[in-house]
Amino acid sequence: MRSTFKTVFYVNGSKEKNGIVPIMGRVTINGTIAQFSCKQSISKELWDAKGNRAKGKSREAVAVNYALDNIKAQITKHYQRLSDREAFVTAEMVRNAYQGFGTEYETLLRAFDKENEAFAKRVGKDRSKRTYLKHVIVRRYVAEFIKKKYKRTDMGMNELTEDFIRDYCLYLRNEVGLEQSSVCVYSIPLKHIVTAAHYNGKIARNPFAMYHLDPDHKERGFLTEDEIQALSTIKLDNPNFALARDLFLFGCWTGISFTDIKNLTTDNIVEMNGASWIVSKRQKTGVPFQIKLMDIPMQIIKRHEAFRTDKRLFNIGSLDMVNRRIKKIAKRCGIEKPISFHLSRHSFAVLALNYGMPIESVSKILGHTNITTTQIYAKVTNKKLENDISAFESKVSGRFAI
Repeated sequence: MRSTFKTVFYVNGSKEKNGIVPIMGRVTINGTIAQFSCKQSISKELWDAKGNRAKGKSREAVAVNYALDNIKAQITKHYQRLSDREAFVTAEMVRNAYQGFGTEYETLLRAFDKENEAFAKRVGKDRSKRTYLKHVIVRRYVAEFIKKKYKRTDMGMNELTEDFIRDYCLYLRNEVGLEQSSVCVYSIPLKHIVTAAHYNGKIARNPFAMYHLDPDHKERGFLTEDEIQALSTIKLDNPNFALARDLFLFGCWTGISFTDIKNLTTDNIVEMNGASWIVSKRQKTGVPFQIKLMDIPMQIIKRHEAFRTDKRLFNIGSLDMVNRRIKKIAKRCGIEKPISFHLSRHSFAVLALNYGMPIESVSKILGHTNITTTQIYAKVTNKKLENDISAFESKVSGRFAI
């Protein structure tokens, strides 16, 4: 599509003072508009509204027109420079460049590319390939949405609004055909990038701040007590599979995520009141957490003590490899539900709540920044509550009458 670029000048009659009016500039590019002060003024009677410049050959008119020609030349130069460098150019970008700020203009898809490039380097270390591929898909969805909705190849970060977020979510639901819960999931990478841009001062406001994503929560998956027991007792001759199983069980009894388990060292084990505790902080959020080491996780630590190569508690490979092994072990145990390492963290939360641990304590152990996150697991335990009420109902049924 051919770009439309134009610079015009006009006077602001509302600011007239003693017959003198300030001169303003307006840049238009492909429907985007940006205005600015030319820092020039002129006698109102000398301004040619149709010609967008001073009329006549008086000293004042010649000086003003010379200044305006210089401004127009600078703006054209900035436009050409930005056009060579950027996938698309807006009027605001050119105005900002002319005024000397915002020269490193951030675009949404460029930010996505930077984020995904950095994410790819962490795959197999503390990020999974599956999550990386999800980020790549989200980038594609965003690009397709921008092309369809705005007929453009990219968007400036500071062009993003609540309407953009809402329309993108509607696009995922109506055009891509995602369920509402998946719409929320496929909006998270976008939210992360936009929020980071706001935090780093690249955009003045965060459009996600005023837009609420309703995730239409699906219940969190978790393993039942019988399934945890099946994993605990299955005989595994392969030491790599045994380690994967033990790490998963360690998560089931501590609530610690894979990345945070991988980061644990002997320095994180602290003696308090005659008991061993793990004291650390979540890599994801930086929130501190601590958990008393019960018998099973302590046994797992001692079982793998001989295999340490440094101060780390466990000699762990990639998350992808551990997940693949856990899936195979679960299948051998007759566990049919989808399983990944993060399910161990869910299982700890449900187990702790089922056995009466206060939700505030569970939230603190998990290192949640907001207790509403923990309350998702409390909803899961309503199944147990329903079973308990049904059992109570069957016992009292027929014993009372009104």
